[in-house]
Amino acid sequence: MTSVAQPPTPSAELAVIQARVSDPRVRPLLRELGDEYSTRYGKDAHAELARYPDEEFTAERGGVLLLLLQHGEPVAGGAFRRYDESTAELKRIWTHSSHRRRGLARRVVAELEREVSARCYRRIYLTTGPRQPEARGLYLATGYTPLFDTEADPETIGPLPFEKHLPFEKHLPTAPPQGEAASL
Repeated sequence: MTSVAQPPTPSAELAVIQARVSDPRVRPLLRELGDEYSTRYGKDAHAELARYPDEEFTAERGGVLLLLLQHGEPVAGGAFRRYDESTAELKRIWTHSSHRRRGLARRVVAELEREVSARCYRRIYLTTGPRQPEARGLYLATGYTPLFDTEADPETIGPLPFEKHLPFEKHLPTAPPQGEAASL
C-alpha cells in the first residue's frame, strides 16, 4: 500500500475543545487507539482503554481535549485524570493516523499541560508502552523526565513512566466569590 503525504494542518485552523468521553467525536480516536495498541502488543487493548471509568475524566477530576478541523472533524486528542492531590496523569493521547507527522501530538500535550496547570496541578505523570517509540520521543522532546533507565531495553521495563514538574503560577479567580466585592 502506498501512502500519500498529506499537507500540514496549520495549528491556526484547529479548534481546541473540551469534551466528555461519551462525546461521539471521541469514539473514533479511542477506537483507532485501541486497534493500534492491539496490533502493537498482540492482545485486545480496548479493555485497557475502558479500565478507567468515564468519571475519571470529568471536569471535577480531569478532562478530555480534542483538536478539531474547521468542519468539526476530530484529528487528535488526549485526556488527563487526577493522580494525586498535586499530580495529573495524562492518558489516551492520540493523533488520527491520517493526520500524523504534523505536530498535532505536541499541540495536544501543550494544551493538556495548559489545562492541568490552570487546575493548579504542579506535576504531570504519564506512562507509555515499550513498543511506542514515537510517544517516548514526544515526551522526551517536550521536557518530560524519564523515570526509568533510558539505556535499558524498553521491553524489559514494561510501561515507561515520565514526569514533568510545572512552574507555579498563581491563578486569580475570574470573579469575586458571590456576595463579596473584589479588592485591589
